[in-house]
Amino acid sequence: MTNTYEVAYKRSLEDPEGFWGDAAKEIDWVRECDQILDSSNKPFYRWFVGGECNTCYNALDRHADGGRGDQTALIYDSPVTNDTKRTYTYSQLRDEVARFAGVLRTQGVGKGDRVIIYMPMVPEAAIAMLACARLGAVHSVVFGGFAANELAVRIDDAKPKAIVSATCGIEINRVIEYMPLLNGAIELATHKPDKCVILARPECEAVLNPTRDVDWATAMATAAPTECVTVAATDPLYILYTSGTTGEPKGVVRDNGGHMVALKWTMKNIYDMDPGDVYWAASDVGWVVGHSYIVYAPLLHGCATVFYEGKPVGTPDAGAFWRMISEYRIKALFTAPTAFRAIKREDPDGLLIKDYDISCFEVLYLAGERTDPDTLHWAEEKLDVPVIDHWWQTETGWAIAANCMGLHQFPVKAGSPTKCVPGWDVQILDENGHPQETGTIGEIVVKLPLPPGTLPTLWNADERYLNSYLNEFPGYYKTSDAGIIDEEGYLSIMARTDDIINVAGHRLSTGGMEEVLSAHPDVAECAVIGVADQLKGQLPVGFLVLKAGVTKDDAEVVAEVVRMVREKIGPVAAFKTATVVDRLPKTRSGKILRGTMQKIADNEDYKMPATIDDPTILGEIDEALQGIGYSSGRS
Repeated sequence: MTNTYEVAYKRSLEDPEGFWGDAAKEIDWVRECDQILDSSNKPFYRWFVGGECNTCYNALDRHADGGRGDQTALIYDSPVTNDTKRTYTYSQLRDEVARFAGVLRTQGVGKGDRVIIYMPMVPEAAIAMLACARLGAVHSVVFGGFAANELAVRIDDAKPKAIVSATCGIEINRVIEYMPLLNGAIELATHKPDKCVILARPECEAVLNPTRDVDWATAMATAAPTECVTVAATDPLYILYTSGTTGEPKGVVRDNGGHMVALKWTMKNIYDMDPGDVYWAASDVGWVVGHSYIVYAPLLHGCATVFYEGKPVGTPDAGAFWRMISEYRIKALFTAPTAFRAIKREDPDGLLIKDYDISCFEVLYLAGERTDPDTLHWAEEKLDVPVIDHWWQTETGWAIAANCMGLHQFPVKAGSPTKCVPGWDVQILDENGHPQETGTIGEIVVKLPLPPGTLPTLWNADERYLNSYLNEFPGYYKTSDAGIIDEEGYLSIMARTDDIINVAGHRLSTGGMEEVLSAHPDVAECAVIGVADQLKGQLPVGFLVLKAGVTKDDAEVVAEVVRMVREKIGPVAAFKTATVVDRLPKTRSGKILRGTMQKIADNEDYKMPATIDDPTILGEIDEALQGIGYSSGRS
């Protein structure tokens, strides 16, 4: 018996123009497109060619003027700044955005100009993004606090007319001054922006450059509101830089029309949200999740979105998420498994949940990294709501695979983000491009054309786009992830393809081993990497972070997990070595830096990742590896 998901998925592959043409009716167009899908310049496909629109109008004006003006649009909660709280209705947010668009226009920003936004998690970051969209300018958000050199690289690539920034960001109880970083980046960069608009925060005063810098509040006081500028559906909305294998970031481009159509569709069909619901993506505007599901998708759908300037633990404790859900009556939360592992580590029995009324809460969505079964089951047990893993990438902008709650809820399989979302023709190939048998691990690819809202190319780098994603498997987008599709159509993401390790000729998934390690009752978090071995090619090494309060000897835990891997995966895994560490090296968005750890273990040179949360941890990892006979001891 077919269900709504199966009907939608079948139609999306057999009649993509009809499927997405219907979805496009949910968007207000200045001019409807001449062609839904343009395939004339393969593999550079374009959606809604000839259409004209404005993203800011669809996110704000049509709600403000269409009966939702007094409805809450944005909630700001900042436990790191003496519990600062603010809310904006759709009318208020539209008016603030229109006025800031006037500020940017006064500074010479117009249609097609680039604006870099280097901001903390404050509402003004969303206001700046939407103001750019209102003007038809192209924004590029850079994670607040990025090093000067990394910001300079992005300045030189995007060549912004202006930069919007703040005097500081705040990490729990640490103030991070932005102005020295911004000034240093501009000094390093070859391209110089004409103007910088600076939001002064009370936690940090800064001396502004009188010939370059403009004070946000002063400029807003006299700015004239600006109307929406019509752009082509295929014009770029934003550039978002993601790490490249060469060390140079790749500027992922997102268009206006396809982006709106796809994100609006996902809010109901994937996340089962209705206009007026409160939706919280606990991420940062510097990442793709922040673009898609803090700023654009909830507002396009008429929901209230949440800006949270805090952490899952430490602001003030592991009950922070439950306080937010209770206080703002949040229906759905989208966050990374890392956040829940941190909560589980601090409050393993979930006792703090009982301090709050979270009866409004209906579903938890996890993404950003593979969700280990232990974290999944802990969240299911403690929250008593569906816990939905889903998988996507910066390049795709929205989920490739998910349990589409607005279409049909499938039984959850631990370790799987369920099935491919409508629009995504996902296939598993071997390294020579041949289809793999059901249940056999291989390269995860997507048959072209990609659906709307994905990257049409890289910023000023068409050749790099082809080389990075399309040339290795002609006719397909290469995800650089490895996995399997089982007999029921469930997709499982096992690892990045460079994290598939080859042990004596056997291709093994580090993700599969991590799944076993995380099932140990004393393990809060773990990572497995492959290290070079003269005999077997590679051998797996595990890193374990133990839960708070564990009194068992480290060696005993290591012996137990080694035994578990032998029992669950078998001797073929050759898993014999693990070490206990206090923490794992991660990016600021919570992804574990397994590739860097592997380079340390193999005594290879590595570039300090720009997104690393705390560089000092690499020294700790080096010392831990020395203790088990690996690495150079360079720490």
